[in-house]
Amino acid sequence: MSQTISQDAARRIALAAQGFTRPRPARPGLRQFSRVLDSLGVLQIDSVNVFERSHYLPVFARLGAYDKSALDALTHSRPERVTEWWAHEATFVRTEDLPLWGWKMRALRERDLAERDSWAKAHTAELDWVRGELAARGPSLAREMETDVGRSRGTWWDWSTVKRALETLFRWGEVAIAGRTSTFERRYALADHIIPSHVRATEIPREDAVRELVRRAAVATGVATASDLADYYRLPVNATAQAIRELQDAGVLTRVHVDGWRAGDRQLDAWMPAGLVRPRAVTADALLSPFDPVVWSRQRAERLFGFRYRIEIYTPRHKRVHGYYVLPVLIGDRLVARVDLKSDRQAHVLRVQSAWRESGAPPDTVERLSQVLRATAQWQEHDSISVGSRGNAADTLAQSLVAPRHESP
Repeated sequence: MSQTISQDAARRIALAAQGFTRPRPARPGLRQFSRVLDSLGVLQIDSVNVFERSHYLPVFARLGAYDKSALDALTHSRPERVTEWWAHEATFVRTEDLPLWGWKMRALRERDLAERDSWAKAHTAELDWVRGELAARGPSLAREMETDVGRSRGTWWDWSTVKRALETLFRWGEVAIAGRTSTFERRYALADHIIPSHVRATEIPREDAVRELVRRAAVATGVATASDLADYYRLPVNATAQAIRELQDAGVLTRVHVDGWRAGDRQLDAWMPAGLVRPRAVTADALLSPFDPVVWSRQRAERLFGFRYRIEIYTPRHKRVHGYYVLPVLIGDRLVARVDLKSDRQAHVLRVQSAWRESGAPPDTVERLSQVLRATAQWQEHDSISVGSRGNAADTLAQSLVAPRHESP
């Protein structure tokens, strides 16, 4: 028989699981970065840099201001400790965890080579050439290899062919990411050259790997439906359901119901790690990346927070509701606002293109948001904050910040 918990309790449990109840350290460093990565399991990567690259933001949300170059030292140049793979979307992951996705790498390779009209089957020569180049030259950028193609192979290949071959071998696990450049370009290498031998030698059966990933997803989410657990590491639905049953039978997971979590007339089942300590309060003040695990599942964000969120980067400007790069604002245990941010790096200005206060947000929302933005601007090494005219919180936010105004484009 399952127990029922309130929406408020579910929010606090979920945020605590994501590290929002831990005190912020005075000087975050490698140990704290590792703790965040342990809590989240992955840091999702995205190339949009209008405000800040997405993988920096979950760390800032949980730790406060830190030296980004120190995080770069871990994620960009230590492949024996942190590398990349498609563990959710493109993500930074612990190198030690790569065997948990070995079954998926093998399945992708088998599928790519089995399909009648597959790109991989049609380009075995290109794949072999890329393997040989990486074996001979070591870690390389795609554009460096493209230059060699132009010199040695004529015009029958192009950059996209080289890049696709690299990405195909990366998905299969034959190629790994050796790091990133200062301009965020991937450096590719043969996995045999940079992944520790004991990691490469570890093979985990599919069922065991899925079960462990579901367990980790449950720890990272705190309380979650089966679809939440499957989505966290993009696992097959049926395999996730089987893993949940096994973990529940073993006493690792406990089934619960959350008030208001329904699909039509049906109450949704949810699961929590057994023996989980439920926090009494969450006192966070944070900006969330669109790709933060708290909100990356828009359906889960709506269930947990009553917060309907869509990223509008790919929406035509005249159809955007809230802005281009809109970040949810976490105050306490609620999402109470959203802001469209842009870093004007030449002028050293943090531009708030629009600011919106959610219905029912507490009276001190704008004041606390202004404090978050001041801390953000300082972290980004901006001299000032400029607030645009769009949004129901723009006027009061500008007054709170005593900031110059500008018209949003």
